[in-house]
Amino acid sequence: MITLTSDFGSPYPAAMKGVIRRHTDAELIDVAHDLPRGDPRAAAFWLRFVLPEFPPAVHCAVIDPGVGTDRDALVVRAGAHVLVAPDNGLAMPPARALAGDESDVEAWTVAVDDPASETFHGRDVFAPTAARIRVALDDELSASDGDPDADAVAETLAGMEDLAPASDPVDVSFPEPSVERDEGSGEGAADGAAGDGDVTAVDGEVLAIDRFGNVITNVPGELVRGRDWVRVNGDLTPVAETFGAVDPGERLVTVGSHGYAECDVNDGRGDGAFDLRPGDAVRFVPDSVSL
Repeated sequence: MITLTSDFGSPYPAAMKGVIRRHTDAELIDVAHDLPRGDPRAAAFWLRFVLPEFPPAVHCAVIDPGVGTDRDALVVRAGAHVLVAPDNGLAMPPARALAGDESDVEAWTVAVDDPASETFHGRDVFAPTAARIRVALDDELSASDGDPDADAVAETLAGMEDLAPASDPVDVSFPEPSVERDEGSGEGAADGAAGDGDVTAVDGEVLAIDRFGNVITNVPGELVRGRDWVRVNGDLTPVAETFGAVDPGERLVTVGSHGYAECDVNDGRGDGAFDLRPGDAVRFVPDSVSL
């Protein structure tokens, strides 16, 4: 299959599908086309969360604020998966998540002829590249009952004449929270696994806000799970496993399906209630700790 992700809205993804369909009858699946506009890091976050649910596929992702500039077009192999994306960092975090081992990730740049448009490389560069890769994999897909292994995918990509090894693809990273513990234990690891003292505070950052207004932080869920209350930037807030554990319109902290702590509202928007936006600092303090 080929998955498609962008910040294009409608109708631009349809043009990409038309280009792909001229070359292959691969199944096309839309991941999302309403990701935050021009934000590769937000796209990397969501793709890192979503793409590992797929069997091996070609993933075409176009969030491209540098369209028309000298940024490269990139192909990244992650295990038996392939990502096609602009070289602005969005491909690397999901590639690591797909591969499970960074040594099983490799990247190529795409030799690009003059595109028909300097403003729509999704149609003129990335969709055709995804289609060519899918066609190149046809023989291997047939030979392995539709589930090629990583070595076969790597060999196929290495043999494509319009791909050249990428020496230093752009990467994006996600900030780690700072975890404070009882005096004498020092600062624990970001995942909460290190350090013997109780957590006294966690300083994190808002990574993303979904369409429901749920505020997704970089704070690992195990640092809040099991508590009854925490203070979020000073405001006492209940910790709950489900939205229904609090009344409609009430605020809560919960752990999302991605494993991070969220600041939410049951039947409302957490971003407004907590006055938080992507990139904002957020401090969690257990209710038993004096401020």
